[in-house]
Amino acid sequence: MATMLQEIKEIGSHAKDIYDYLLAGIDPRLADYPLMQSPIHMTAILLSYLFFVLYLGPRLMANRKPFQLKEAMIVYNFMLVGLSIFIVYEFLMSGWATTYTWRCDIIDTSNSPQALRMVRVAWLFWFSKIIELMDTIFFVLRKKHGQITFLHIFHHSFMPWTWWWGVGYAPGGMGSFHAMVNCCVHIIMYFYYGLSAAGPRFQKFLWWKKYMTAIQLIQFVLVSLHATQYYFLDSCAYQFPIILHLIWIYGTFFFVLFSNFWIQAYVKGKRLPKHDVKECQNGTAVYKNGKCHDNGKHHENSKGIKYGVTNGTNNVCAHHENGSSHTGKMKKA
Repeated sequence: MATMLQEIKEIGSHAKDIYDYLLAGIDPRLADYPLMQSPIHMTAILLSYLFFVLYLGPRLMANRKPFQLKEAMIVYNFMLVGLSIFIVYEFLMSGWATTYTWRCDIIDTSNSPQALRMVRVAWLFWFSKIIELMDTIFFVLRKKHGQITFLHIFHHSFMPWTWWWGVGYAPGGMGSFHAMVNCCVHIIMYFYYGLSAAGPRFQKFLWWKKYMTAIQLIQFVLVSLHATQYYFLDSCAYQFPIILHLIWIYGTFFFVLFSNFWIQAYVKGKRLPKHDVKECQNGTAVYKNGKCHDNGKHHENSKGIKYGVTNGTNNVCAHHENGSSHTGKMKKA
């Protein structure tokens, strides 16, 4: 027993030494920024987030009606549009549109105004990831459980945790490229979410939903290519190559995940946009391409009209091939 306690004590001592060593590498210019004194606070926030969205939230909402939260979501999404625009502008002015070469750009570790500006926007980008945890909170409160996928949870929890270390060690330089690109994508993404939250009258402006996934894929290609060039440069004095290795892995991994989402949603049609679906009088879904589905079945008569089969219900919906509803005709299955 004494030997075991001694071993545990030694392991704890080594773990503390490693922890102190990791903290010693944090950029001292971030010492006064919120949540940057230790990874413990950030980790506690992310664990609380996971506990709420995966366990506590669904249990609390189990016997409650979903909240609407329309006004809150509109404000939230357009606030993030404005924040993302500001972050992109600050990244550009801090180096990417001024002194950076877009190749081997090292971290400016000085206390010059531009270097401190880059530190500030790098931290602001990380903090925006904490704000974006509200995406999932809204899903839970609105009981949109289908939106809480592995991809969504992993992206919203893994990225803030890793970027805390990224901004702590390397606030700037070529490792910040993917942060700027990510915010460019989020301008478009949260603008879409804001319009979507505004209600049905804005649905006609949301025809480009599936292209958001394409934009995400382009983002990951650009990020991976930018990081890849490091391996082909004759010499590059970038201070933290491990950051670039992780960015390359991150970009490639998420390209695979988002590609799978694209295939499931737009090739196999398992996650069609809401505005691509109309409702029949009996609630059966009618797709704009003329297919009227219920339980995956339909019939077509000689007049080019498709009738949904309802598996035992007495009502079916009729829909013309050109997408117009066949008004007034309800037939028995």
